[in-house]
Amino acid sequence: MRAGFALEGAGGCIADARHHADALLDKAHADHDLTVSARARDLTQLVVSELVTNALKYAPGPVLMELRISAHAVDVVVWDSDPTVPVARAADPDRIGQHGLEIVKAVTESLFTEQEPVGKRITARIALCDRPEPNPVTG
Repeated sequence: MRAGFALEGAGGCIADARHHADALLDKAHADHDLTVSARARDLTQLVVSELVTNALKYAPGPVLMELRISAHAVDVVVWDSDPTVPVARAADPDRIGQHGLEIVKAVTESLFTEQEPVGKRITARIALCDRPEPNPVTG
């Protein structure tokens, strides 16, 4: 499944992006019987918020978001018009703000950026199901 959304940057835009993500996860569960853990829902909301916020904050012009759901993961793809590739800063508990990319990197299976002819595309992958905890007896 996939769905794309143009985000204008007006008030409520980030909340709308989160709503679109949640609705598509609901549809994946209802229409395709995919298991979507509560953790996957929460992380998807967090990643959508951080990536869309950064795009709106640092890039002029429109922001596009695409959600791609497979049997095992959801990809959150955000395109903006700024070609500058963002870099997660080193962890610094004393720094106020600018932790978004660090957070996204920590909670996703993969995170990569592609420069486009105009702007860039950032893709973050989140597992739909929680990984089982290893059994301390059997490993």
